Amino acid sequence: MSATHLRWALSLAARRAGLSWTASPRALPSCREEKGFLRGPPSAPPGPGCHFSTEAGVVPPPKKKKQDPDARASISSVGRKIHQRLLQVIGVGGESLGNMHRSDALRLMDEQGLKLVLVDDSADPPLYQLMSGQQIHAEQLKLREKQKAKPAAVQVKELTFSSDIASHDLSTKLKQVQSWLEKKNHVRITLRAKRTASKVALDQTLDDMVQQMPMTVGFVAKPKVIRDGRAMCILRPPSAKELAPQKEKSEPPPLPPTDATPQCSEPGSPPDSPAGPADASKDQAQQ
Repeated sequence: MSATHLRWALSLAARRAGLSWTASPRALPSCREEKGFLRGPPSAPPGPGCHFSTEAGVVPPPKKKKQDPDARASISSVGRKIHQRLLQVIGVGGESLGNMHRSDALRLMDEQGLKLVLVDDSADPPLYQLMSGQQIHAEQLKLREKQKAKPAAVQVKELTFSSDIASHDLSTKLKQVQSWLEKKNHVRITLRAKRTASKVALDQTLDDMVQQMPMTVGFVAKPKVIRDGRAMCILRPPSAKELAPQKEKSEPPPLPPTDATPQCSEPGSPPDSPAGPADASKDQAQQ
């Protein structure tokens, strides 16, 4: 096989594999040196003169995810992976054991059958504590309870419309605001002044629009003019104290007590009944 045929075959194989291949003349044997034959098996790797590269270039390594500063803190054993040489160690009972070398801390951990837990990495030297597995589990449960007790982040939704909005469109916007409030979100409403001048203040117009809400709302910021031609307010879900008057109005008034005790009559006498017209005529006939 000649050098030309060999270069053509390698180029064809590289194109099929999605690679770009270039070879220097020195990388391929000449016909005179090899006498038309290749040394070694056909599957041998190319020589140092052959360069393979992808069309997209070198693939960069995957980026490491940045740690969220608000992520839940965890406590666990560091094992023997301690890169600091000098440590400040606390005993299993909370007593201070002073500063010691990393090897001494690991030996003490093995002797007592405990685990080293990083308490404060910002201290100088770093603070570690010897804990048992039961203590580590108890501390993890405490951290989870603290995380559950923290209030969740409140999302603020934004809505902007003009003061000359149609009544139908305003009703649709207010329904959207109500759905956001029911999901425990805050809503920032911005009202733009219409083109024609209006004698009514924008903050009063915005307050009247909010009063059309079918539900009771609370205010983080009441309607106010923030700049020329714009008014703003921030709504929040109502508190239990704000909902109390509404519940009292919705409850029906208590019914008055009724006297259900029947009137007792003398024994042997028929119960009293109103005299009808037939009884009155019989009395007149007897007279």
